[in-house]
Amino acid sequence: MRIGLKTLSAMEYPGRIITVGRDKSGENSIVIYAITGRSPSSQARKLELEADTVWTKPINEETLKRGNWELLVYPAIWISHGIAVSNGKQTSDIRKCLAQNKRPVDVLKLALKDWDYEPDPPLFTPRISGCILHTGKAALSIIKRAQDGSSLRFFFEMPMIPGKGKMIATYNGENKEPLISFSGEPLDLELKEKNAKSMAEAVYEALRPRRKEKDYRVAVACVFSKNLALNEYDIHIINRQERMKTEHGKIG
Repeated sequence: MRIGLKTLSAMEYPGRIITVGRDKSGENSIVIYAITGRSPSSQARKLELEADTVWTKPINEETLKRGNWELLVYPAIWISHGIAVSNGKQTSDIRKCLAQNKRPVDVLKLALKDWDYEPDPPLFTPRISGCILHTGKAALSIIKRAQDGSSLRFFFEMPMIPGKGKMIATYNGENKEPLISFSGEPLDLELKEKNAKSMAEAVYEALRPRRKEKDYRVAVACVFSKNLALNEYDIHIINRQERMKTEHGKIG
């Protein structure tokens, strides 16, 4: 486990994860999206790049249908003159607002004004979102349920410091019932890797279960971008189900 990702490694079950930051050289903006899942429907997914969008897609449609299809299949990352990322269909609204404001927090406030936490009782999973503008400025957002059922909205403008990242998740990392929503400010990560592939591998390894705990990993996607204004980016995706098949000699 890379020491720079020890915060992530300490979380047994974080749910879905968003990290924004900058690589050690200071040249690349970084976005990381990772999925962990406990239910068969959550596990029956993969991340797949189509044109400029990373989608969550079903591996087994029948298994996926046992869950809430609307909350399980969505555009997770959109890349074009900026990056929009989220754990749901709100990614599309963030995409539409990327060019409308100079402040990333204002982009998220505008895009998410009609969104609430996910309608998945009893969890009421938070909606987590982020964006990086073509200027390199970034922000993160969490929309979570209050005790009275209303939506609590939190927005964070992120300092983009070389070698540093900020992370939010849907849950606080404890694998217990009921799951506890992520709270507080975004967590600090050290981003030491030099490209999207090595960064995705490091995150995937950091999510490896400790001792004999169940492996909840589903997928990781990482984007490195030197110039968002010109759509210059490197992307790497790891899907656990595909990796398991490869490791067992069934494909590749």
